[in-house]
Amino acid sequence: MNQFQKAISLIDEINAEDPTKELLEGKEIPKELLYSIRMTDKLADFEPDSSEAMKLAVRAQHIARWRIPRSDYPMDRVGYLRWREELKKMHADLAAEILEKSGYDQETIERTKFLIRKKQLKTDPDTQTMEDVICLVFLEYYFEEFATKHESEKVIDILQKTWAKMSEKGQRAALQLPLSPSSLKLVKEAIT
Repeated sequence: MNQFQKAISLIDEINAEDPTKELLEGKEIPKELLYSIRMTDKLADFEPDSSEAMKLAVRAQHIARWRIPRSDYPMDRVGYLRWREELKKMHADLAAEILEKSGYDQETIERTKFLIRKKQLKTDPDTQTMEDVICLVFLEYYFEEFATKHESEKVIDILQKTWAKMSEKGQRAALQLPLSPSSLKLVKEAIT
């Protein structure tokens, strides 16, 4: 097993501990393990020649997310932003520990942490690719359920914010996703 395979295996081991399960083809799968696999698959489709740091970052982007529950923070915008920052730091630090155990050099570790923390969005091409992949995975796998739980005004607002974070390449890819007619209608309404 090379260092990349070892790191992926260790990330997956932790994500397999997620107590929240999702049903996929009649089988229960730990939520964050499934998310990390979807992120890896989407990166392979969207930007197949990505760096190893990018591949590691997308796999570890939500590592052990359940350890810091949203309910531990005030249920307002400030609380939400603080929760997100704490999560990014925890994900990056945990990934760094795994990469160190797997034998990675400091440069790769720092770059992976940088990407997980989504530093320099819109100016760093890899950070932008990371954000595009995150948005594409959200739209393809999680948007439909999200949309049913919220008023369409909020859904449109979230879609507009998501769209603004994406590159033109990411936006083009989003319009090619296998979205339901109702989801596609919401997306088109949000972006026009």
